[in-house]
Amino acid sequence: MLGAGITAWFVLPDAARWIAFVLGSTALGLGAFAFGGGGRAPRVLAVAGLTLAAGCTLIWWRAERVAAPVLARPAVVLMTGQVERVEQLPARDMVRVTLAPLGHADLPPRLRINLAIGDAPKDLARGTVIRLRARLMPPPSAAVPGAYDFARVAWFAGLGATGKGFSPVEIVRPAATPGADLRTRLSGHIQSRIAGSAGGIASALATGDQGAIAEVDSEAMRRSGLAHLLSVSGLHVTAVTAAAMLLVLKLLALSPTLALRWRLPLVAAGAGALAAIGYTLLTGAEVPTIRSCAAALLVLLALSLRREAITLRLVAAGAFVVLLLWPEALAGPSFQLSFAAVTAIVALHEGPRVRGWFRRREEGQGRRLLRGLASLLLTGIAVELVLMPIGLFHFHKAGIYGALANIVAIPLTTFVIMPLEALALALDLAGLGAPAWWLTARALDLLLWLAHATASAPGAVAALPAMPGGAYALIVVGGLWVALWRTPVRWIGAAPFAAGLAWALATPAPDLLVTGDGRHLAIRMSNGEMALLRDRAGDYTRSMLGENSGAEEDLALLSEAPDARCSPDLCLIDVRSGVRRWRVLATRSGYLVPWREMIDLCGKTDIVVSERRLPPGCTPRWLKLDREMLARTGGVAISFADARVRTVRRGTAHPWLNPLTVQPPYAAPSPQPAQ
Repeated sequence: MLGAGITAWFVLPDAARWIAFVLGSTALGLGAFAFGGGGRAPRVLAVAGLTLAAGCTLIWWRAERVAAPVLARPAVVLMTGQVERVEQLPARDMVRVTLAPLGHADLPPRLRINLAIGDAPKDLARGTVIRLRARLMPPPSAAVPGAYDFARVAWFAGLGATGKGFSPVEIVRPAATPGADLRTRLSGHIQSRIAGSAGGIASALATGDQGAIAEVDSEAMRRSGLAHLLSVSGLHVTAVTAAAMLLVLKLLALSPTLALRWRLPLVAAGAGALAAIGYTLLTGAEVPTIRSCAAALLVLLALSLRREAITLRLVAAGAFVVLLLWPEALAGPSFQLSFAAVTAIVALHEGPRVRGWFRRREEGQGRRLLRGLASLLLTGIAVELVLMPIGLFHFHKAGIYGALANIVAIPLTTFVIMPLEALALALDLAGLGAPAWWLTARALDLLLWLAHATASAPGAVAALPAMPGGAYALIVVGGLWVALWRTPVRWIGAAPFAAGLAWALATPAPDLLVTGDGRHLAIRMSNGEMALLRDRAGDYTRSMLGENSGAEEDLALLSEAPDARCSPDLCLIDVRSGVRRWRVLATRSGYLVPWREMIDLCGKTDIVVSERRLPPGCTPRWLKLDREMLARTGGVAISFADARVRTVRRGTAHPWLNPLTVQPPYAAPSPQPAQ
């Protein structure tokens, strides 16, 4: 109910509806308390109503608490700022720096700037004050409906602008403790022992730093369903905690005195808790890691109290704590994926039938091994079925063979790669780690081979365009109903789950996608392929438009399509959908087309798209998407079959859509001295 209240704030459009929701939920809860008597149903309604109101109020308060000015429009500035965070991204030849500007009231209080590796000072660390010139831009909102909304994420992170810095970068004042922090030094050490993406994965497992993993390998991990191994989460925290407990328990048990006088499992649990907290701090204390650490601490507490540790109550307690601290995490894929996976695992193995299948029994090693593999396979299939709708909703693609790949990848990572890496780091203290690093590299090569083999298999990825929010809600409600109930009534949840899935699959892919700046569009041609307006669109734009259109292949070029006639400045496209022919006109450059010619073309087309403001006389037969219109709507998705239009901006009043803005004054570049 807390999550449902948070969701209501994201879904409802403005403060009037938020207030109405809070008051209505509170009235429901208080009314159930006052007039419901002492039965179970009134108690459920009372708790539900009050918790719904608390969730909506909590996220509203959080959104207002983190409010900070945002850059109004792109600008090039000369600024001085203090470094808050340094992220090394060697695979992309850059260093990402989070800065707090000093003495710049005309800038947002926190910025994120990318520097080329060669431009970043070697002594750059947290607390360093630097001076540099940078091109800044406001955090971009979703480019098209269903795309990643960085503006929302940046709002809760306090980021008011992002950009690129230029050389020279001058250190005004070094950090109080010069040199890189422990996390950066450890990542650099690991990457010096193992080259390439394998070293990047090794550093990701130890410190959470994924910057050295090449994009082609990251994509293979995503397509194969193994990307969760790169993000420090429950698997990694559990492995570290269990290893610490086992090591401490075995070492202390060597002393008969300690074994007889102390409760060694309790001492080992304390060591595991310290290891979990230390590992969380080492890896940057990101929200997913903190979430996993909190769950591990709850498990250790339950074990110490001699209670059953792994239950759905534990999952609920962990989720409740996270939502109290970071309610905005509910809207992100990380929270949804991790808690859905854990809920599926616990709910599956709490079932009496499954517990009976895989209960320990007297049997041979072979049968025990087969039973363990069957348990792992069943768990993997259940997790993949649960995670697939979430992946399709957020990323518009999901790996089909992830369950099979994880049967090998999870044991390989947990019982081979991570222990070998820990051994190599320990041996490096004496300068003897080379053989262990070699073995670690070979195991990582095997993991990468598995990812690429799975990702390249026929039909390895299911692609789906933007899923309707209503369909996703039905899937989530149905899945939770099945997971949480223990009686046959649980199977009622299969109906909304199936209905939501059918709705998502039946939703037609958009035929035309237009980004919010009007520069890029993708349109479905007569042969079913999506074609891109601009030949030189960047990789991110191509990928984003391809994913949100449901295209599995690379987008074609509109200039080469038989249904289009393109010049360097304009493209005229004729597309037939059903019994109707649609004519779309789009500008391709910043050069102005002669006024009369443009007016004439507008009158002969159904849809006109342009990144600039078109003259008032440009009146297409159906829709005009120029700079003025797109500023109100944001990105647009159009389905020709039913003439349906979806927009990014739908009249909502969430704070990141219309924030308080600041803008530095324009400063002309200083003249260069004559040669």
